Order: sequence, then structure tokens, then C-alpha cells
Amino acid sequence: MEYKNIKYQFTDGVARITLNHPPLNVLNIATMKEINGVLDGLVNEPNLKLLIFDAEGKAFCAGVDVSEHMGSTAIEMIKDFHQIFRNLIAINKPTLSVVQGAALGGGCELAIFCDFIIAVETAKFGQPEIQVGVFPPIACMLLPEIISRPKAMELLLTGAVIGAPEALSIGLINKSVPAGKLKEEENNFISKITNLSAVVLRYTKLASLKQQQESFLKYLAEVEDIYLNQLMKTEDAQDGLNAFLAKRKPVWKNK
Repeated sequence: MEYKNIKYQFTDGVARITLNHPPLNVLNIATMKEINGVLDGLVNEPNLKLLIFDAEGKAFCAGVDVSEHMGSTAIEMIKDFHQIFRNLIAINKPTLSVVQGAALGGGCELAIFCDFIIAVETAKFGQPEIQVGVFPPIACMLLPEIISRPKAMELLLTGAVIGAPEALSIGLINKSVPAGKLKEEENNFISKITNLSAVVLRYTKLASLKQQQESFLKYLAEVEDIYLNQLMKTEDAQDGLNAFLAKRKPVWKNK
């Protein structure tokens, strides 16, 4: 199958989804549907041992397409984006994100949802959604579980962006390496996983994350309702998103 916004390959038990939507690999609805199409086909793949997300270009992913995050396409975008994470839970095999640049907003959520993250030292991570009048549902659940609550709240409530060395120091990522060492580190990690049994990897991940995954799926249904039926109906959310597109500062009305 040919893809417009991603590249995909499956070799020796390793599936690789490469974001390929220049210049910043922004996740639009078309890209999400391509990703979900691949993931749908991997749910029952017995030989899968590792799923990798990486990207072409200077950024891993700068977030979702704000122009599709409003009006009539907002519901479709949220549903398609969250389906990625539902599919990853259904696949339940080890996942790795390889981050070579900025991972922001939805791009950061995709990266941190993976079991492992390897990043170049110059990579950036952040959830700047609050600065444009919305919040990141996936990160709101994940960050307080992955890192300390105070640091999670700082990232979520200020929209701060941190570098890979700091992300490593707070336990957000597994490795921070020089750019020239990224491929070597990735290959070293792949070899550790592919030497193991696919079925044992699946059951080990299931046993490790079953409680969190069940809570996540319940939370996701609830937060979608909050996001679409409450947050997106506020004046500040609408103005924040419009301000981003117009490249101006939002005018908060606190309602």
C-alpha cells in the first residue's frame, strides 16, 4: 500500500512507522488515518516484536493540525487521534519512539505513550496546548504517572518545553544521545528486543500494564466528553485556537 504522510515497513519482527509529512510532521486527519490503518493490521500480527515510531526531517512531530482541530472536523480529529492509542493498547507489544527533533503537543503524546524513548540531545519535548486554550488529554493522564506530579503539572499547566537532557533527568525518556549516535543506539535496542519471544513480550507487557491500560481506556472515554462537549464550547478555547492560526496573542475572557 502507498502512503502519503507516513512510511511503513515490517522486517524481522520490527514494524516501523515513519512520520513523513514535511516540514514538521504535523498530524492531520489524513496522517492519523494512515497510522491507524497500519495499526489495525498489526493487532493480530503474531510475529511482531517491536513497533517503532520515528520521523523524517528536522522534527519528530510538532503536534496536530490546528486548522483541523476546530469546527466540523474537531470531533473527527479527536476520535482519530485517540484511536491511535486504543490501537496501541490492542496491539500490546513493545513500542519505541526515536526522537530526532521537536516532539510537541500531539507529537509529544505519541512519543511518551511508547514504552521506550531514545532521543538526540537537541530534541525538545513539551505540551504547549494550554497556551492556545486547550489541554492535552493523553498527556494529562500519562505525565503524572511517568514523572513526578510537580514536574508533570509544570509541563501541563505552563506549556513549558524541555530539552532531552532534562527529559532524561526526570525519567521521561530512556536515552539522550548525540545525533551521530542515534542510529547506533536504536540498533542496539532493537537487537535486545528481537532476540526475545514475541508471545512472551506480549504477555509480559499485558501483565505489567493491564491495570493502567484499563484505567486509561475508561479515562479516555470520559475526557473526550469533557474536551469536545465542555472545553471546546468555551470562548477561550475558540479564541486561543483562532489566535494561533492568526499568529496573534489570544484575548482570554475566562469563559
